[in-house]
Order: sequence, then structure tokens, then C-alpha cells
Amino acid sequence: MPPPDPLTTCSDEELLTLFNQGQTEAFGVLVRRYERELYSYLRRYLGDSHLADDVFQNTFLQLYIKADQYQPGRPVRPWLYTMATHQAIDALRRQGRHQALSLDRSQQESGDGDIRNLLQVLETASPGPLEQLHGEERRERVRASIDKLPDTLRQVVILAYYQGLKYREVADILGIPVGTVKSRLHAALHKLQEEWSATPSLGEA
Repeated sequence: MPPPDPLTTCSDEELLTLFNQGQTEAFGVLVRRYERELYSYLRRYLGDSHLADDVFQNTFLQLYIKADQYQPGRPVRPWLYTMATHQAIDALRRQGRHQALSLDRSQQESGDGDIRNLLQVLETASPGPLEQLHGEERRERVRASIDKLPDTLRQVVILAYYQGLKYREVADILGIPVGTVKSRLHAALHKLQEEWSATPSLGEA
């Protein structure tokens, strides 16, 4: 059995530094490390698996081209998400459509735990209606509510809740202050609660 590749134990920052120093295989390790996570994000963001694949490829092409601009010590993860988000926005603009931000695959790709994170916030404000919903019915209703949010609010919900990024990382990705991230999340949750309260439960329909 061959020994494990020592590059796999390197941090993202170390991998990009090594790549800039001429160790080309470090770039491949970085791509494989983020393949599932970043592609999952792009599928949710774009709502189109084929477009997500194109944007994923373009994102790492941009990283390859701009790697020499990397400042040692700078966190790679938010920088990568920033590139991916900009590439996604450009792709949608070229297609002449708004962000779809489809959440249809959230159960399969990220598990029910991520949805429960969001539901816990909603339950704090109004536990009654949530207790009447179960399983897939509940998930469908949450996804439908999130799909109705304005683009700027859906961005922070997906990055913070579904991707599990920290507020500082979301701020770096979107190029906004941490306070703006928090205010957008607050506004998003307020709108979701309004939507939840205004829509009769499936049991009452």
C-alpha cells in the first residue's frame, strides 16, 4: 500500500504557496479538496447542474491564472468562493436571467441538518405552524420560502446556512462588511417568518 500523499495534510494556504513555488501537483490537491463542496454550492446557487459544471471549471481556471496574485497567509476558502460567486453571476448575466438559487437538492447533498439550522431560527419566532409539518413537506415549504427572497438575501442564506460559512467568510466573499451580512440574514429571516406566517400550513390547505 503506497504511503499517503504528504500534500493532503497541507492547508489550503500551504498548497497555493507550494503551487506558486512550482509544485504543480499542489493545485490538483486543492481542486479535489473543494470539488464536492464548491460544486454543491454552485448547483444551489445556479439551479442548473450543467451551468454549475461550467462555472466550477471556470472558477479553478481563474484560480490557476490568478494564483500569482495570492498573498501568503490570506485565507484561500473565501477567496475561492468569491471567484466562484463572481463567475456564477457572470454566467447568469450572460444567460440574461436572475439567480435561481435552487435548493431542490439540499436534502440529498447537505442532509437535513442544514435545514434544521434554519428551522431552529424560525421556530424561535413561531413554533406553532412548524410543528404541523413533517419530513419532505416541511423541507419543500422552507425551500419555497427561500426561493422567494431577493437575490442579496438568498446569497447570505445559502452561504451562511447551507454552506456553513462564517460571517467573516461570507463578508469576504460578497465584499461587504460583517455587519451587513448580519443585517441581511436578519432581514432574510424576518421575511421568511412573514412568509411562513402568511402561508397556511399544508394540513390546513
